[in-house]
Amino acid sequence: MRDLLVDIQKLNKKYTLQSGMLNSKNRVVHAVNNVNLQILKGETLGLVGESGCGKSTLARLIVRLEKPSSGFISVKGENINSYNKESLKAYRRNVQLIFQDPYSSLNPRKTAAVIIKEPLTIHRIGDRNARRQSVLELMAKVGLSGEQAKRYPHEFSGGQRQRIGIARALILRPELIIADEPVSALDVSIQAQILNLLKDLKRDFGLTYLFISHDLNVIRHMSDRIAVMYLGQIVELAENKDIYDSPLHPYTQMLLSAVPSCDPQKKRNKATIKGEARIEDARGCNFQNRCIYKSPVCEEQQPVLTEKKNKRFCACHLVSAKEEE
Repeated sequence: MRDLLVDIQKLNKKYTLQSGMLNSKNRVVHAVNNVNLQILKGETLGLVGESGCGKSTLARLIVRLEKPSSGFISVKGENINSYNKESLKAYRRNVQLIFQDPYSSLNPRKTAAVIIKEPLTIHRIGDRNARRQSVLELMAKVGLSGEQAKRYPHEFSGGQRQRIGIARALILRPELIIADEPVSALDVSIQAQILNLLKDLKRDFGLTYLFISHDLNVIRHMSDRIAVMYLGQIVELAENKDIYDSPLHPYTQMLLSAVPSCDPQKKRNKATIKGEARIEDARGCNFQNRCIYKSPVCEEQQPVLTEKKNKRFCACHLVSAKEEE
């Protein structure tokens, strides 16, 4: 069994929205709600869910760009929330982000070489010649030529800009890479190239990925295990094959039924969806307003993510009832 790299326990992140002219009461939003999640060394854990469900907030918490409201994140056995400024700087050498938008994540006033080299400069790694050599080697590794080193971001295509972002994330030789929708802003024709590049880099550098996306086809291509997120909570967690062959949670079933297929002979059961997401602070299951299987217990008790069978985890009263039969 692989070693445990990241251990997330009872993690919460709340934001308070200030009242407006028509509403005198402040509103609290639970962006991440009681999340328990583990990432194993050397795996790609896919995190999937609708826009606004809390995926990117969870990523920022792991990188310590934000602090949680409660709960903790342990990386290699150390609670990252207890780090001081110096420890945090050392930690970020080992955990890096690949951003969604290759157009806004690169400084337009700096050349590709300077952008990629910047983490080495910040962490004072190597001398000038060693840094330059590292940049050129990594540019070649991600499919860029040395002749492009002095070009500025506007002189690159979207796919090439994302390669620069990937090289910048790898220059410190991190152990964990958090890829937050890394291909969603790219043309479909370029997406496969970047995804295959990320797979090759994982193998060559011994990386661990937390791969975030709302695209189930991309998640299927990249992930070993998949966590499904809904309104700040993990509602299902299982191996890639189990999620796609026999999803347990009604929300996962709904997501998979919406994925288009190129095979006209393939028959799929369309999962019915109704209603809208429930309001904040309502009792019971977060998915109850949209679930056709809702029962009285769903309105009273919030289901907990628990193991059902064969290391498959699900947060659903319906699944629990079936398991007990």
